Amino acid sequence: MIDRPTKSATPPTARANAKGPAASEEAPASNRAARAAERRAAIVEAAMEEFIARGFAATRLDDIAKRAGVAKGTIYLHFKDKESMFEELVRIVIVPVVARLTALPPPTGSVRDLVEAFAGNFIKEVIGTRRGDLVRLIVAEGPRFPSIADFYYREVVSRGIATMRTLIELGIARGEIRQKDLASYPQILVAPAMIAVIWHSLFERYAPLDARDMLRVHLDLIFGERRTT
Repeated sequence: MIDRPTKSATPPTARANAKGPAASEEAPASNRAARAAERRAAIVEAAMEEFIARGFAATRLDDIAKRAGVAKGTIYLHFKDKESMFEELVRIVIVPVVARLTALPPPTGSVRDLVEAFAGNFIKEVIGTRRGDLVRLIVAEGPRFPSIADFYYREVVSRGIATMRTLIELGIARGEIRQKDLASYPQILVAPAMIAVIWHSLFERYAPLDARDMLRVHLDLIFGERRTT
């Protein structure tokens, strides 16, 4: 006895064909998105190399396109101008590091330990890396391009300052920091890290700087020397 499908039943081949066009449309769309993401990443990587090598002012979109292996017009599909490209570079390369550093653990240990961990990780993540090159570029060219300096302050500097002020206030409340005016100048707390970034690019070959040891001496001035047992 042969089972016959009812009139409401749909043959397997028909069901497969019904799903086919949608599935075939999704695959190309996914591939296009992946290729677009790859091109965007290549553009950002090329922009970083060009900015670091030439400086922001001298970098041309033609040079970035050539290094990225794309047409110049492709850049405008992802970025409206050179400044928006630089901002994206900061978001990708520097902002995640700052987010990690400012996500402080519960203050179970001493405030000095927290500051030392913060500054130590900054030294590790920035000095001697491409991130450090970008920071130096902003320091050098920020005055000529205020919008870049404004963006960097909002996305990076303000977060670091807020974290340092929080730690200073905690240190004052605990009696670890005696100079209460320090809360008004949180920049002082991480000054050695910024000095190390600039020193590394300008004077390292003349007088190598031990950034971590400089940080230790600096924190001794603020918190007092560590007691040795």
